[in-house]
Amino acid sequence: MKVLVSFQLIFVTLGLFFATNDAVPPTEVHALTMFKEGIFDDPLLVLSSWNVLGSDPCQWVGVSCFDDHVIKINISSCLIKGFIAKELFLLTFLRELILHGNNLLGPIPKELGLLKHLKDLDLGVNQLSGPIPLEMGNLVSIVKINLQSNALTGNLPAELGNLRNLQVLLLDRNKLQGVVPGANVTDYASAMTGMYVSNTNALGFCHATPLKVADFSFNYLVGSIPKCLEYLPRASFQGNCIMYKDIIPRAPEQCGVASPAKPLKSEDMKHDPAEDKQQPALRASKPTWILTLEVVTGVMAGSIFLVAILTAAHRLKTWKKSQTEKEHMEIFIDTDMLIDVRRYNRQELEVACEDFSNIIGSSSNIVAYKGNMKGGPEIAVISLCNREELWTSYLEPYFQKEVADLARLKHDNVGKLLGYCIEGVPFTRMLVFEYASNGTLSEHLHYEEGCQLSWTRRMMIVLGIAKGLKYLHTEIDPPFTISKLNSSAVYLTEDFSPKLVDFENWKSIITRSEKNSSFISNESAMCLQPGSLAARDLDIQGNIYAFGVLLLEIISGQPPMCKDEGFLVDCAKEYLDEPGKMASVVDPALKHFNDEDLEVIREVVQNCIQIENTDKVTMQEVCAMLESKLHTRASIELKASSLAWAELTLSP
Repeated sequence: MKVLVSFQLIFVTLGLFFATNDAVPPTEVHALTMFKEGIFDDPLLVLSSWNVLGSDPCQWVGVSCFDDHVIKINISSCLIKGFIAKELFLLTFLRELILHGNNLLGPIPKELGLLKHLKDLDLGVNQLSGPIPLEMGNLVSIVKINLQSNALTGNLPAELGNLRNLQVLLLDRNKLQGVVPGANVTDYASAMTGMYVSNTNALGFCHATPLKVADFSFNYLVGSIPKCLEYLPRASFQGNCIMYKDIIPRAPEQCGVASPAKPLKSEDMKHDPAEDKQQPALRASKPTWILTLEVVTGVMAGSIFLVAILTAAHRLKTWKKSQTEKEHMEIFIDTDMLIDVRRYNRQELEVACEDFSNIIGSSSNIVAYKGNMKGGPEIAVISLCNREELWTSYLEPYFQKEVADLARLKHDNVGKLLGYCIEGVPFTRMLVFEYASNGTLSEHLHYEEGCQLSWTRRMMIVLGIAKGLKYLHTEIDPPFTISKLNSSAVYLTEDFSPKLVDFENWKSIITRSEKNSSFISNESAMCLQPGSLAARDLDIQGNIYAFGVLLLEIISGQPPMCKDEGFLVDCAKEYLDEPGKMASVVDPALKHFNDEDLEVIREVVQNCIQIENTDKVTMQEVCAMLESKLHTRASIELKASSLAWAELTLSP
């Protein structure tokens, strides 16, 4: 009997354990898991506790529950970067979704409109784009909506007027256009008399309970302020294209307003009836052949105009929509950012790359081709994924942002993005770069004869890399960093000028995806796992440290890590501390090097790899040091040393 009681106690205990572990419904656990999968950068590790196996979701950081249901998610100012998962609509009891002050990208999922109990939606101060979903008008319980300081576009949905409980609406500092939806006095009267009685959206905000707080400032809104919103402070509408009383608008050129036309003088408007009588006579006096010529000319001009319109319309379709479902995606970036890059079609790239047979590199699902555009430059084509079923909804906005990010880079020592290719049949996502004919710096240091790179040439490469990093870190906004800076990220042109290219960003994503492939089911197979996306971290100090290691690699000809000796930077530390020993690090293949240049390199490397130093060095300081000393030393060396002249002349 005691044994039976013991077994019963064990079963009860196990039952309580499993009941506790499964308290939150599986659908809600799935929603939280998909949210985490959509985040590809979590620098503060706030989602590290979100582990489905053996943990209670109600104990996860930022998650609050009541009666075994998730009612609140609060992850604000945590610097998480990624996309908002549409599966959050499965949190049917959610009351608060607060993701303020992060780096969230892409659109606001329309599925959030299904959250009938949601009272507080705070997505402010992120990088969200696209329109405000019309489905937001279905949030019947919502009290506060904060979407300020994003990059939202499109018109203000009139459906927001359906939100009877809404008290706070913050939409300032976006790119919203159109009018503020709300009937004016005459419209309001006609609506109430039945003209719009079945369409409450026509009233817009005039249909809702008066807002306590609202901010529409610093958008591109036009028109006038609805009568029902005139009680709001004037500052709530400033910085738009609204010309209304004492509201401060945007500059006319920002609103696309042309200079006012020159008014007609009164004498220009005088009309002489006698002219009307002369017109028929003039037309009748024209010979038949002139009339025929006019007709033919008109038809030709009309045809040319029509062709021009059709051509322009075709070119304006920056992101082409194909017949496949995967292609019917929203635009997540400002297309103005793509003005300087070209949209290639697959066929012309296929011709340029000889039926995609001219492969110059490959890694997992990424393949690199060399091509030659007819009458144009040599190109490097990077194919990111060739299977539509592996391209998830997370990757399209990531790809588009990557194109926009690379398109803004314009420097002699940074690889230039020429364009991209996006097609549905066959599925294609490609990036097109200018081709660097001398391959990578790594190939010359470790696989070719090292003597091909003379000391002077190596110093010039060092200077070029430093200038490129200085540009990326300090001369563009926002800054840009190379995800994996090493000799393989440095491409050399025909004259050995270095070009920084960040192919490794996508390669690292693929590698992580392959490592986690065992956790992906057939139904959710993907080319890149959203939860393992390698973010383009703004790791400026990481780039500077890597530059110091790269300098050692350039002067020594040794890879950054050796099987027998370990990390190159560790092996070189004893030489870095004693200037007289640095000569032992120099590549034996070099017949000549400059001691003073070597001392400059030693100082720079020491500054770059000082991890614990609170006064971190910047690329501006590094570049200034190298420019002021290496250039001078190189010129003196060339003037004073016939050996150096001969070496530079003989170097290919």
